[in-house]
Amino acid sequence: MRRSTFLRLALLPWFPAAYTAPGKPMVNVSTLVGADPATEIAEQVLREAYNRLGYELTVHRLPGERTLIYANEGRMDGELYRKLGMDQTYGNLLIVPVPLLTYEIVVFTHGTNFIVHGWESLRPFTIGHVRGIKIVQENTIGMRTEAVPTMTQAFQKMMVGRTDIVVGNRLSGLAVVKTLKLDEVHVLSPPLASFPVYHYLHKKHEELVPRLSSVLRQMRAEKVIEAIQQRVAPGS
Repeated sequence: MRRSTFLRLALLPWFPAAYTAPGKPMVNVSTLVGADPATEIAEQVLREAYNRLGYELTVHRLPGERTLIYANEGRMDGELYRKLGMDQTYGNLLIVPVPLLTYEIVVFTHGTNFIVHGWESLRPFTIGHVRGIKIVQENTIGMRTEAVPTMTQAFQKMMVGRTDIVVGNRLSGLAVVKTLKLDEVHVLSPPLASFPVYHYLHKKHEELVPRLSSVLRQMRAEKVIEAIQQRVAPGS
């Protein structure tokens, strides 16, 4: 194999727009590493939406802020899902303005009990969280935090006393609690935040935004999105 050909093949995962799958054009998007029901919901919703438009979706799981950086630089075609307003910080990203699901940030504890009264009530504690979750990073500046790549690692640190609490998405945390059989872990109320999350595309795919928005609205009207949510996370 020629060296130039080998180099082109080696670079394909980092330049997704240069590659087209046989039969269907490919859309490559990034998201955070780790098993997460919220991510699974978003992925299934968007896979169906892109399929209706004649595209195939591939999701790449990357650590921390790299997901947003790669999407913003165009090394990925977009970001699977994030909160409203990410396009203000990452100027090359365009929001697809139809919410995929509601993201709820809560406090998980193992023997630490207190009244949750906003983010400031977390200050006395050492906080475990997944690296790259913007809302957690922005609201815990100056506090004692332990950022890790996955929710599972965050819980493992809490269980051995490295942190006092874990802050993260309710669905993600409950999935880890179930998998690791952490019956002694509890969710405190009320949530720290609750907000819809949206798909983002790099501006080079601007023409896809209205088309994708239309399909997602149709899927919501058909209750397809609701069915996916209930299948992945019953009772959510």
